[in-house]
Amino acid sequence: MSVHPLAGDLSVLTADELSKKHADLTKKLSMAYRMGMRDAVGQLNILIQDYQYEIRLRQEKMMAEMAEKSAEFKNIIDIK
Repeated sequence: MSVHPLAGDLSVLTADELSKKHADLTKKLSMAYRMGMRDAVGQLNILIQDYQYEIRLRQEKMMAEMAEKSAEFKNIIDIK
């Protein structure tokens, strides 16, 4: 789900690319705040929210996969 038209399809990015782009946008946001560019701040915030949403989706998917794998081994490994 992308709200900003310039965000594009974030699902095709690797985790590393996604992280780097998020960090770059955060730096640009900081610069826009310092320079008093209110319009740019608003647009950058929307873009950053899109990237954060994609990162959160990937983390939730990874956690679900880990929980599923954990459930598979739950009855096999019995440590007492």
